[in-house]
Amino acid sequence: MKRMLLAIACAGAASTAAAQGFPNKAMTIVVPNPPGGMNQIHAQPLSAIVERLTKQPAPVVNRSGGTAAVGTAFVANQPADGHTLLVTTPNIYLVIEKDKLYGIKSPYSLAQIQPVALMSADPLIMVTHPSVPVKTAKEFAALLKKKTGVYTFSSSGPYGITHVPFEMFIDTVGIKMRHVPTTGGGPAITQALGGHVDATASGAAAIHPHVVSGKLKPIGNTGAKRHPSFPDTPTFQEQGIDVEAYLWVGLFTTAGLPDATLNQLRELVRKAAHDPTFVEALKNVQVIPDYRDVNEFKAFFDADYKRMAKAVQKIGKI
Repeated sequence: MKRMLLAIACAGAASTAAAQGFPNKAMTIVVPNPPGGMNQIHAQPLSAIVERLTKQPAPVVNRSGGTAAVGTAFVANQPADGHTLLVTTPNIYLVIEKDKLYGIKSPYSLAQIQPVALMSADPLIMVTHPSVPVKTAKEFAALLKKKTGVYTFSSSGPYGITHVPFEMFIDTVGIKMRHVPTTGGGPAITQALGGHVDATASGAAAIHPHVVSGKLKPIGNTGAKRHPSFPDTPTFQEQGIDVEAYLWVGLFTTAGLPDATLNQLRELVRKAAHDPTFVEALKNVQVIPDYRDVNEFKAFFDADYKRMAKAVQKIGKI
């Protein structure tokens, strides 16, 4: 019994010492996409603040490929010490749901990933080319019912975060559109700007300058409330269309951290997310800061995952 108590005490002391020494080396912030985009917008200011707070390097490393699967799998297989972080979007589970459809083994499981905090949760803004004669998503749905299969929309790629919410809209209002997938969010918007497709959906940060210039027309918002940068654009729910989806960005690490280390990491991220430099960096590009600690984030994550997984199953194999 004495030996057992001694072992427990030693283990507890070692865990506390590890946490007190956290971080004790460089922290790598992985962005599972090419440079640019929502993940990069969050990762770069986060890196600078973490370095200032910890006095340790915190470089941003882009590991792109497989709709974010390559970078996510890299983090999933790192030592569980909290020194490797992942900044990512709903693609973290959309990849898994897509693989289920095709009977493919995913390169990682969600059990290998530990949520740390939500950093933002923007709605997607649906836009049309100015030539489309509608002002709202409700009017667009009515037009699509009259001219079924005529209109097109672009996305960042099959089963991605700008594809699935658009399919949710299509399914809910009972219409047909032709999907034009591209290689990313930027190319999808370019297709709409050029009039090569009639509509697309993306985050406020990417859409805002094109709406201001009059080159794209906002008709709907997938969130539960209006976006402050688009105060005149009603939500889908306001228009009687039961669609809710978010282009959220969260912070994760490798699963299996000791509780004491996870708590140290959570506190570090809480300070960084509330730092005025970080908040201003997001607001400057029309992203709404929305920090939520691990428990709140998990609840949000689970609800969002349930909605999106259902949508992916309805889309089926393409």
